[in-house]
Amino acid sequence: MTDHDDIEPPHASSPTEHILTELQLFGYRPFDDQPDARPLPESKMITGAVADIFDALVATLGDTRLEPDLDDLLWSTVNLFHRAVGRIERQLDDNEQAQQKSQREQNGSEVRSVELERLTVEGITLLERRNCLELFRDLAIERFEVHSGAPWRPRSGSLVNHRTLTAAMIDSRDFIAAKRRAETEVMLPKGPKVALTGGLDFNDHKLIWDRLDRVHAKHPDMVLLHGGSPKGAELIASKWANNRKVPQIAFKPDWAKHVKAAPFKRNDAMLELLPIGVMHFPGTGIQDNLADKAKRLGIPVWKFGGA
Repeated sequence: MTDHDDIEPPHASSPTEHILTELQLFGYRPFDDQPDARPLPESKMITGAVADIFDALVATLGDTRLEPDLDDLLWSTVNLFHRAVGRIERQLDDNEQAQQKSQREQNGSEVRSVELERLTVEGITLLERRNCLELFRDLAIERFEVHSGAPWRPRSGSLVNHRTLTAAMIDSRDFIAAKRRAETEVMLPKGPKVALTGGLDFNDHKLIWDRLDRVHAKHPDMVLLHGGSPKGAELIASKWANNRKVPQIAFKPDWAKHVKAAPFKRNDAMLELLPIGVMHFPGTGIQDNLADKAKRLGIPVWKFGGA
């Protein structure tokens, strides 16, 4: 040994040092390429955690200068879980494509067989994660409605529960996609379709709820179609469907694609489902357009309110 560094021989990089350097550069991601055997959170713990999140926000912001922001923050908290569900859904789509590709490439080899088995296990794990996150979201929706007194609705996309095979809000684009994939039953609610149209300024909620209740009494398995407007008759109808647990499909105009013709193209798409009737409440030429087209197709039009 010597105290002179200039005559110390150079040291080669050890295997351990190489591994540590790789981990620092690229990170360690456990369970990325193998089944994740860890358990999912228990439902009781999920329920308590969600309640604590909302109670903490309400207790902290209530009676303070930030109280006007509380409803938006509570809505965003639900949306946090809703977006997580959507992220898993996209991963499931990728997994499905990968499984189909792997099935086509099966040649009897162990490598191909192991790959397909891994993809299948990965798909099952993703399904379980999605269902668990849907539970988080559904419990958060309950807490949101308790604190705000209003139903929670996504600003885009559908609101479905794959665990119970129910749908609270179905975006028309999801419905059309589901028609092309018959196995996605949750996006294809069975039952007679009833279309409803009404203006943004028509707010006679008693009349709308009464007429919807009458139709629902005759057709308890009905599915409500509406334009998904942010206010007015169609918003009131959406809240009715939420209260009565009636599946609903929102046909929102695609302004980016159709520009000024979007509401009329939306009317065409709604009528393609051949509803058993159209409930027509006062509005503008958009509502009249839907009614006129329905009559030409032989679909009954029931007018309520106005002259």
